[in-house]
Amino acid sequence: MKTDDLIAMLARDAGAVQPDRGGRRFALALAVAMPCSALLMLATLGLNPALGRYVELPNFWMKVLFVAALAAIGVVLARRLSRPGVKLGRAPVTLAVPILVVWAIALATLVPDNAAQRTEDFFRRPWAVCPLLIAMLSVPILAGTTWAMRGLAPTRLRLAGAAAGLVSGGAGALVYCLHCPELTAPFIGFWYLLGVLIPTGIGALLGRRLLQW
Repeated sequence: MKTDDLIAMLARDAGAVQPDRGGRRFALALAVAMPCSALLMLATLGLNPALGRYVELPNFWMKVLFVAALAAIGVVLARRLSRPGVKLGRAPVTLAVPILVVWAIALATLVPDNAAQRTEDFFRRPWAVCPLLIAMLSVPILAGTTWAMRGLAPTRLRLAGAAAGLVSGGAGALVYCLHCPELTAPFIGFWYLLGVLIPTGIGALLGRRLLQW
């Protein structure tokens, strides 16, 4: 058989390339994992009984938009890192934007306060457990995101693992918003961010093992 004939035969049998396969895998992973994280939150922590009131407050939406932005940027990074040779573009720089915005709001609220009030705003009641609870709620989402990436072709495995952890941390924090009563920008800008960084670090450490293909 001639080489040209072999190539033609293989091309006939290859079938159509699925458009945006990566996007569909990530969408499916989040569609399954987010409800699992929500069920975990309901089973272990419970819904905030004042949630109906909170949704009318600007600070609640500041908190939601902050962690949702981190998760969304994480998805962009994870999708790009799932394909060999794809550049990250401005996504890593964009990641700093929601963090700097919340820090700026936090600074604006802390400056007028006295020292005692600043301490209270920062070390509010659940500060010691907040990052750990966010990390706990991120576990189902990290599993789903890892599944999505393993079905693609990540080559920069540590970075890819960190991106998967960023997605799961941001999405886990989003679920945690339905329980946590804290709304102050200093608290959100530090303890929530720390909660997101825990699975990000775990993903980076385990990326080579979890995403090897």
